[in-house]
Amino acid sequence: MATVSELVRFLCESLTPLGAITARRMFGGYAVYCDGIVFALVARNILYFKTDDGNRAEYEALGLRPFKPFDDKATVLPYFPPPDSALDDPDELLFWARPALAAAIRTAAVKKPSRRKAVLKKAGA
Repeated sequence: MATVSELVRFLCESLTPLGAITARRMFGGYAVYCDGIVFALVARNILYFKTDDGNRAEYEALGLRPFKPFDDKATVLPYFPPPDSALDDPDELLFWARPALAAAIRTAAVKKPSRRKAVLKKAGA
């Protein structure tokens, strides 16, 4: 099994057809960005792609389960692992990554500004 850093390096190389791929350490794992937008996570050496109503059904149809960051809590995040075969086939990896990036872009487009940004904007800063 590859180490987490090897997996992240592999993803940064393999997903470049989508745009500028970068990764940043986050909570013991990594957030994977495309052109500055988080569209994937790597946690416990598992890749998870962002989902929303536009692509979640494909993951659920395969019986894939969402990312659960805490074993002792019911919280799940809208990220699902692609099928294991996606890590063996660059075209299949991109097949799953493209809708994840689209979901991340849709989410970013409707995301409300943070309270701090709203206060600064109101104050004219």
